[in-house]
Amino acid sequence: MQIGIIGAGHIGGTLTRRLTALGHDVRVANSRDPLTLAELAEETGATAVWASEAAIGADLVIISIPQKNVPDLADTVVHGAKEGAPVIETNNYYPKQRDGRIEKIEAGTPESVWVSEFLAWPKELVFKVFNGIWWKHLLESGKPAGSDGRIALPIAGADGPAKAAVFDLIDSLGFDPVDGGPLEESWRQQPGQPVYGKDYPIAAALTALAEARPERPVEFRA
Repeated sequence: MQIGIIGAGHIGGTLTRRLTALGHDVRVANSRDPLTLAELAEETGATAVWASEAAIGADLVIISIPQKNVPDLADTVVHGAKEGAPVIETNNYYPKQRDGRIEKIEAGTPESVWVSEFLAWPKELVFKVFNGIWWKHLLESGKPAGSDGRIALPIAGADGPAKAAVFDLIDSLGFDPVDGGPLEESWRQQPGQPVYGKDYPIAAALTALAEARPERPVEFRA
């Protein structure tokens, strides 16, 4: 697949490494000049581009930037991706630690729904994934299908071919995909919820998703 990645921090950089190793054609961007990604490009074989170019021709797009920077994305940032391309967003809202107060999220809008409003891309093609796994485990802990101790990763978003493609991608990275419900229920995997930050197998991950409550824990409120 051709994959565009916007954001080259711990998660974006790790996914660049993992996905190029699997043979995908990756175009990666950050908020600065592509030359700042020269080392990552040389290491992985990915192509460093401007953020406005990352999604061009992409079968799948990944957005992995701080929540507070989402409004700075041009509303055309996903334009140029192939019709029906899934957009994975990995963001988390950390109001006290990094992002400051975002009123709509504080009022109850799920983080990923809020992100989807800035993308000018069909909301049914936006998925919340990779937000709760430590980047080092994402880099090092993938295992073949059927292996004991395989980590389950929740995927929130609309059912359909795009979600199936995201499931396949997670499986190819060495993790068990589990259905986190529609994007409107992506709060179940937000910071402070039972599944967040846990390396659970499938059954425990599904239980944790079911036990989540929509109230945002106080430590993750502004």
